[in-house]
Amino acid sequence: MKLFKKLALSLSLFALITSVAKAEDTVKVGVLHSLSGTMAISETSLRDILLFTFDEINASGGVLGKKIEPVVVDGASDWPTFAEKAEQLLAQDKVAVTFGCWTSVSRKFVLPIYEKYDGLLFYPVQYEGEEMSPNIFYTAEAVNQQAIPAVDYLLKEGYKKFYLIGTDYVYPQTTNLVLFEYLQSKGIPVENIGGGLRRDASGEVISAGKYTPFGHTDYQQIVAEIKAFAASGDACVINTINGDSNVPFFKEIAASGLTADDCPIVSYSLSEDEFRSLPTKDLVGHLGCWTYFMSLDTPANEKFVKNFQNWLKNDAPSYVQKEGRVTCSPMVLSYNGVYLWKAAVEKAGTFDVDEVIEALWSGISFDGPGGTVKTQPNHHLTKNVYIGETLEDGQFEILESFENVYGEPFLKGTFN
Repeated sequence: MKLFKKLALSLSLFALITSVAKAEDTVKVGVLHSLSGTMAISETSLRDILLFTFDEINASGGVLGKKIEPVVVDGASDWPTFAEKAEQLLAQDKVAVTFGCWTSVSRKFVLPIYEKYDGLLFYPVQYEGEEMSPNIFYTAEAVNQQAIPAVDYLLKEGYKKFYLIGTDYVYPQTTNLVLFEYLQSKGIPVENIGGGLRRDASGEVISAGKYTPFGHTDYQQIVAEIKAFAASGDACVINTINGDSNVPFFKEIAASGLTADDCPIVSYSLSEDEFRSLPTKDLVGHLGCWTYFMSLDTPANEKFVKNFQNWLKNDAPSYVQKEGRVTCSPMVLSYNGVYLWKAAVEKAGTFDVDEVIEALWSGISFDGPGGTVKTQPNHHLTKNVYIGETLEDGQFEILESFENVYGEPFLKGTFN
């Protein structure tokens, strides 16, 4: 009996030592995305690309000799849940960094949590700007790296009427207010900006465009309105609908007979990944503006796509969808974020958040699949911008590109 107790004690001690050794050999990293609900159509792929990136880095020796240990949580397309999971990652799991969020409302909910615990969040999805938290790095496209270049392209192509449609939350609302002001500065009259305006008691425009809730499915009336708006010609649509509502919206566009020749739609939250759920044969010619397209013909992108496909085939967890996978800008901006964090940690020589942020301020570069990106003191990135036209296979033909565009988060009120 005594021998048995001694053996049990020895095994427990061995397990404890092994556990401690494992903890010393790893660094916990948070993944905070919607894996269920209306935003899962977009965010699940960001979880997948992060897992791929962690495996790629671990295979090459990790970060400061430590292997990345992902802690994956589900924001469930519910904003209070995002805040709850963010606090779990920081207070309980003690992650060194988090990569996550898609919608601005989810980011707004977790922002005070990261500031309270002095955590670090990398945010990878295009957004409205007008924000700069000391605890967030925005690898995302700022308004001047997506919304403004796309509008400039449409203006150059001769379009004179702009219909604004989006999901009813902060990103579309703020972006469309910025665009309303920008279009006016370019000589577009108020009556040529469709979707509706809302003014306060003083007459100032406080909302521009038409908005639908998350998960909205009935776009028949709105598409009829767009069709009437476009009947006189020279009209286009700025689409900031997020999540799976894009599916019924574009199906209704196709059913209405509207084509890109009649009225091109430029989408700011719709990429190759979401196209897998859409009737792309009916959407040929519509536009996207991102800082990466899968169709980029560069050695860095070819290597990235090939490595991701090989990982899906050979190393991805069983719950990761394997077939028909593509890459897109939010995925690449997630990938870039991990490598920028890794470089900053190695420059600082520590995982300490304040020292890592200081290293990021100094200007860290990474040659990513979409071109070289570089961190800025305002917590945004300098990067390339591309405008593309949708092809029948769900890819984009690149029409125009802009190199080394500095990320400017504060644009509202600067055009007059």
